[in-house]
Amino acid sequence: MRRTLPSDRAAIIMPVDHGLIFDRIEGLETPSAPFESWGSHDVTGFMMTPGQVKQTERFFARHPHLTRVLTIDTYYDVTQLDGGGAHRLITTVEEAVRMGVDAVKMLFPWNISRAERAELCERVGRVVTACDAWDIPLVLEPVLIGAPRTPEVIEEEEKIARIAYDLGAHIIKIAFPGEERTRRLVEELKVPLVIAGGPLSGDPADTVDAVAQTIRSGARGVIVGRNIWQRPRNEAEKVLDEIATRTRNVTFTD
Repeated sequence: MRRTLPSDRAAIIMPVDHGLIFDRIEGLETPSAPFESWGSHDVTGFMMTPGQVKQTERFFARHPHLTRVLTIDTYYDVTQLDGGGAHRLITTVEEAVRMGVDAVKMLFPWNISRAERAELCERVGRVVTACDAWDIPLVLEPVLIGAPRTPEVIEEEEKIARIAYDLGAHIIKIAFPGEERTRRLVEELKVPLVIAGGPLSGDPADTVDAVAQTIRSGARGVIVGRNIWQRPRNEAEKVLDEIATRTRNVTFTD
């Protein structure tokens, strides 16, 4: 857990696992490229796919300070076809431990049918049990897939975070709900909270300001990818440097 979320700074985890859902996404055309490209720019780790983990073993052997969070599931929204979505595991916790990663991550999409919710909770429960047996943390991401960032959606995702807690998530990843709501989630759940950067949007200053609010609220870090690597390189480096400045000199009591 401490490798994934350091106690002497807030974590900056760069997600590059988008190919599982988005295929050949802009900025991630070569799946193994982001590690050499961004590994020396003060990120603390990466969120990755099994294919990326296998292809970058030598890089991470040379950079052991960088952590690896393995995405172990995928989700396809098929609402337009039959009124639901399809969530499945793509690997096991045991395989993640064999690969030597530091944590595993799952989506927790909630805008699905009640039957699918029950199946999802059962699936998460089995993963939590396996994680506890292998002493590896689970990052669980409560989300309403594809929903606009309205006040109603933000409030609903806050409620879903409570379900993630009750299922036993070790770390909860959530889209930024605002400084006040983030602080309340941190205080109420008492589980490490990390904030997702989301898709590329807005002025770079907005991303940096959201990170500053996140850290002030007591969250343990940020998971930001597209708001960095989909920007022009010079702009992206500047954004990441400014984010890093706000994550240093922060200490946490575990």
